[in-house]
Amino acid sequence: MKIFFGQGVLVFFACLIAACASTSRQPGAVGPVSQTGAAEDLAVSEVETDDLSSETLKMRADPITMTDDAIDKEGMADLNKAASLVSSASETYFATDKAKRIDKDGQIILDEALEFCAASHDFWSKGDFDNAVASLDEAYSLLLEANTSEKPKLVQQKEEIRFVICKRMLEIYASQRTVVNGNHNAIPMVMNKHVEKEIKYFQGQEGKFFIESYRRSGRFRPHILKALKEAGLPEELSWLPLIESGFKVRALSRARALGLWQFIPSTGYKFGLTRDRWVDERMDIAKSTQAAIAYMKELHNIFGDWRTVLAAYNCGEFRVLRLIRNQNINYLDDFWDLFRQLPWETARYVPRFIAALYIINDPERFGFELGDAEPPLKHELVEISKQIRLTDIAKSLDIPKKELQLLNSELRYKVTPPKAYKLKVPEGKGSVLAAKLDDVPAYVPPRTYYAYHRVQRGQTLSHLARRYRTSIRAIMQANNLRSANYLRVGQRLKIPARGESRTYVQTRQAAQSNDISKPLHHRVKRGDSLWLLARAYKTNIKEIMRLNNLRTTRLHVGQVLIVRKGLDGKMLEGTRKYQVRKGDSPYQIAMSYNMELGRFLHINHLTPRSRIYPGQTLFVDAK
Repeated sequence: MKIFFGQGVLVFFACLIAACASTSRQPGAVGPVSQTGAAEDLAVSEVETDDLSSETLKMRADPITMTDDAIDKEGMADLNKAASLVSSASETYFATDKAKRIDKDGQIILDEALEFCAASHDFWSKGDFDNAVASLDEAYSLLLEANTSEKPKLVQQKEEIRFVICKRMLEIYASQRTVVNGNHNAIPMVMNKHVEKEIKYFQGQEGKFFIESYRRSGRFRPHILKALKEAGLPEELSWLPLIESGFKVRALSRARALGLWQFIPSTGYKFGLTRDRWVDERMDIAKSTQAAIAYMKELHNIFGDWRTVLAAYNCGEFRVLRLIRNQNINYLDDFWDLFRQLPWETARYVPRFIAALYIINDPERFGFELGDAEPPLKHELVEISKQIRLTDIAKSLDIPKKELQLLNSELRYKVTPPKAYKLKVPEGKGSVLAAKLDDVPAYVPPRTYYAYHRVQRGQTLSHLARRYRTSIRAIMQANNLRSANYLRVGQRLKIPARGESRTYVQTRQAAQSNDISKPLHHRVKRGDSLWLLARAYKTNIKEIMRLNNLRTTRLHVGQVLIVRKGLDGKMLEGTRKYQVRKGDSPYQIAMSYNMELGRFLHINHLTPRSRIYPGQTLFVDAK
C-alpha cells in the first residue's frame, strides 16, 4: 500500500510540472520548438524584461532547457503550493498509518511472546532445558520491543506475560539444578556470610535455645519424618519447627501464628485446620504436620526452588511473588538476589535454617554438645462422649497431667469438647480409661457473668479489669471497643467478670460463718452494685430487690440492704448445728445424718456448686 501511494505521488508531481510548464509556452506549442520561435520569444523577453540576469538569458537561449525546466514565477508558486498540499497529506496519512501500525504491531508482538512461552513449556516437559530457556529469552526480548503506547489493555497483557516468564524461568532453573544434583529432594546447602552469621548467633546468645529445641525435637520428629517420607518431601524439613517454634506445641508469635508449624488462622483454615471454642487443630501435631506438608507442596509447585519455598512459607507466597514480579530478570540467576529484597525477618529465615542443618549434621565442628533427644511420644486413642477435664483423667490413670496435656495440646482449655472426641492417652492406658470412664466426673462449664458499670471520672479499663478480676481485652471485646485509652464519663460498659471483687472475699467468709438462721445485712459502699453483692453473698439480683422492695438497681452509699433472709423457725425444727470438719462435703454430711441432699442444701442456703470449709456452722437433722 505504501509503495502504491508513493508511486501515485510521483505521478501527481510529474503531471503538475507538465501542466505548469505548458502555461509558460505559447498556445499550441507542444514538444520542441523551432529555432525561429525561440528567437521570437527571446526578442520579446529582451524587450519586456530588462533586469533578467545573464544566467537566465542563457537558459532561455537554449530551446530544450527552456521547454523542460524553465518555469515562470506564477508557475513556480503554483508548484510550491501543490507540493505543500501533497506533503501535508502524506504526513497525515503516514501518522495515522503509524498509530494503527503501533497498536497492531504491539498486540502481534505480545501474542508472539506468549507463543514462545508456550513453546518453552513444551521444551521443558521434554527435558530440553536449553531450548526452553532460549524460548523464554526470546519472549522477553519481544516484550522489550513491544510498544504499548500506554494502552491499558496492552500494558496489562505485557505485565502478565512478564510474570509468566519470571515464574517459568524459576521452575526451569530449579528443575535443572535437581538434575545436576541427582536428588530431587535435596535442599541446596551453601556456606556464605549470611549462614555464617546465623551460626555465630546459635553459638552465642541462642545456644541454650538451640540445644533445648533439639532435645524437645525427639518427642515429635519421628512422626514428622515419617509423614515427610510418605509425601516425598526432603527429610531436612523435619528440622523446620526448630527455627519456627523451637518444637514448642503452644508457641505463639507476634503475628498470632500458633503451634509447632506456626500457622496463622487463615492459612490453617485453608489447609483444613479447624478452630472452635474448645479445639484449635493448629496445635495438633499430626494434623498440623499434614497441613504444613500440603502447604509446602503447593509452594514448591509455584516456585520450584526449596529456598524460595521456605521464604514464602515464612512471609506468604503473595509477598514473594510480588517481589519477583517487580524485579528485573537478573533475580533469576540465584536465590540470594531475591534474598536481598525480602523483609529482614524473612531474609534471616533461610540462612537460619541452613545454619541449623549444618550444626545438626556436624555439631562437633561448630562446638556443640547436643546430647540425647527426648523419647518420642506414643499414644493410643479412646473415644470420649462427654466433657472431662484432663486433670481428672490423668488422676484416674495415675499419670502426670502434663504428659496427657502434651498429647492433647489442641484442647484449648484442657477440657474435652461437648461432643464425641478421640482422646490421646499413653500406650497401654486406653483399656484402663475405658473401664474407668464412667467414674470420671463430667465437666460443667462455668457460666459467664456480666456486670454493668457506669464509667466515672478518672476510671480506666485497667482499673475496671482489676476491680472485676477480668482482663482489659475481655472488656474491649464485650463492648466492641477499638481503643483501650478512650472512655467517656457516663458510658455504660458490659464487663465479663471471672470472679467477685477482692473486696467481697472477706465479706463472704464472714457471712458464711454467721448464724444462717438470722437475716444478713450489708451497708452499701462506694463502688457497690447489686451484681457484685449477689455474687458475694451467693444469691441473685432479683432476690435482693425482692427482700428490699427495690424498684430500680440504683444504690446509694450508706444504704442498708438485706442480702439474706433468716430461716423460718418451722424449717429449723428438729435440726441442730454441725461444725464442718476437714474432708467433709455436702453429700457426705447429708448421708451421715440420713438427710436428702436437696433439704440439706436448702436449709443451709447452699447450691450444688457451693464449697464448704472447716469450722463453718451448718444445720443438720437431729438423730
